[in-house]
Amino acid sequence: MNTAASSSAAGVRVEIDDVQSGALRPRPVPYEGKFIFLRVDDRHAGRALLRRLLPVTPGGLRGADRSQDAWVAVAFTYQGLKALGVPQESLDSFPRAFREGMAARAERIGDVGESAPAHWEAPFGTGDVHIALSALSPDAAQLERELARARVAYEDTPGVRVIWQQEVHQLPTGRTTFGFRDGISHPNIEGVGLPGSNPQEAPIKAGEFILGYPDETGNLPSMPSPDVLGRNGTYAAVRKVHTKVAAWRQYLRANTSSAEEEALLAAKMVGRWPSGAPLTLTPDHDDPELAADPHRVNNFLYRENDDRGFRCPAGAHIRRTNPRDSTIIGDARMHRLIRRGTTYGPPLPEGVLEDDGADRGLVGVFIGAHLERQFEFIKAEWVNDGNFISHPGEKDPVAGHHGGTGSATIPEKPVRRRLQNLPSFVATRGGEYCFLPGLRALRWLAELKD
Repeated sequence: MNTAASSSAAGVRVEIDDVQSGALRPRPVPYEGKFIFLRVDDRHAGRALLRRLLPVTPGGLRGADRSQDAWVAVAFTYQGLKALGVPQESLDSFPRAFREGMAARAERIGDVGESAPAHWEAPFGTGDVHIALSALSPDAAQLERELARARVAYEDTPGVRVIWQQEVHQLPTGRTTFGFRDGISHPNIEGVGLPGSNPQEAPIKAGEFILGYPDETGNLPSMPSPDVLGRNGTYAAVRKVHTKVAAWRQYLRANTSSAEEEALLAAKMVGRWPSGAPLTLTPDHDDPELAADPHRVNNFLYRENDDRGFRCPAGAHIRRTNPRDSTIIGDARMHRLIRRGTTYGPPLPEGVLEDDGADRGLVGVFIGAHLERQFEFIKAEWVNDGNFISHPGEKDPVAGHHGGTGSATIPEKPVRRRLQNLPSFVATRGGEYCFLPGLRALRWLAELKD
């Protein structure tokens, strides 16, 4: 834990040690992890569980000791807070999106067709998910040590039941199931003391990520009451997404005539090469050396060198989800997120073009203080629409829900290229909106009386 009680910058003081470590830290590299959903059948048991979990739930940022890269985080759905016996007045003070839950807002965020809640994996969207535990660590042994402490807490608490578990891990390649390095970008948050991954990004107000501090509007975001419950908390959209790796490879193969063209088309759709090297800095070929340099791999903006998208298309996945300084409709800084992606399932062997039936994909955690104008806005306006970049009707070529009729524009000279008949390369398996309270709030919840 950071020994300082707070960190400050430009007059902002963020109470770092009261913020759960799982809220602000980038995930370790490499990583092993696990997500565990719990149902609370008795509010007194739920509160007893929290008292047992408090000693194993760290706050603050990592120190020099690599073991501090490991943590357990505790989050709650709206139904979970209700099951704990949180007073109705406090429950009503949470934002509408959180109260309704992700399943109720599925159409808004593009979870339709095969990704609709009717097809989700149980218990997602059922109301049975009350507490979400997540654990991440640099290695399996360390993860087991962290989990063992948490396991004692929930296994020794009658009235609390494990209803879902998902292991996540970095693949041997260090890349996602689609074959691309992930986890490169992390925002520069004012007053936190954790440098962002892009040295050219001006610090973003702490209130965009942590409740109780001014956000980019200059105002304090609305916060759950009482103050002890809301302050230093944040929201997380937790999603399990299946990746259709065979369909991805088939599409690339069908729309190119060589391995080199295939690699370039994939990079144009993602915005980076498989190594993580960004197209904006190396548009013609992959550059693993650049990608391995933490001071260079994310050190770029779009407007000065690539405003028209000849290097990285405006519709590419990474440019849609983080437009940086691109010329767009709206202010990108108002919609910044902490994104923590973790991989589950086995890789599809290299070169295989047919689906083997295995479940593989991503468990993503998207963290911010404003569910509607951060996660939901990005999904609805940037991932599943193209109006903000003057490409109406186009969706994110990788993460959008296309259903075989999608299209995407790739600027080229002298004539742009337009991809047609894009299938959906991902399918949502489930999702929940969660609240990650500060440590004082966890104690408040644990000490509720009725």
